[in-house]
Amino acid sequence: MSDADLGLALPLPVPSIEQQARLARRRSAPAQALGGPGPSPAEIEQILRLGARTPDHGKLFPWRFVVLGPQTRAALADALLPLAERQADAGKARKVLSKLTAPPLTILVVSTPVEGHKVAVWEQELSAGAVCMNMEHAADALGYSASWITDWYSYDPGALALLEVGASERVAGFIHIGTLAEPPLERPRPDLAAKTIWRP
Repeated sequence: MSDADLGLALPLPVPSIEQQARLARRRSAPAQALGGPGPSPAEIEQILRLGARTPDHGKLFPWRFVVLGPQTRAALADALLPLAERQADAGKARKVLSKLTAPPLTILVVSTPVEGHKVAVWEQELSAGAVCMNMEHAADALGYSASWITDWYSYDPGALALLEVGASERVAGFIHIGTLAEPPLERPRPDLAAKTIWRP
């Protein structure tokens, strides 16, 4: 958005059966099952642009993105391998590294809260989470499948150093994007009646 766009009136929402249908069938994909084709550079920019259109109290933009291509992710997986051996379940820790290498594209979303601001850090972190969900919807709108995950290397101090995540930052998620060879299966969904209270 340019400065010339600021202050322009945006269209009001209108009913969209297509958007409702997409939201109703949205399903996270297994990261290891994501293959090519992946988004083009122009589509990646669109995913980032749509992802950034998220609720953000205070207009702080308390997040940043790292677009990880195949070469970077392969090198990262190799560097993480010794750290995987130190995890409680080393076999599982090694296995999940394939989530980093299989998809054609991964976008790392880092939460970068502004400490001491009137907007609580928790709300800023929620904004980073909303970015991740927006990216999943953006990928779906472009015809791709996506997987939003963290895994152990989002929390391991040594892994965070490799990812260049600062002391005041957190990994909000790795958004893996690509194409599935087969349609995903539906998963259990919550009983909304048990999760909802209606108050007159």
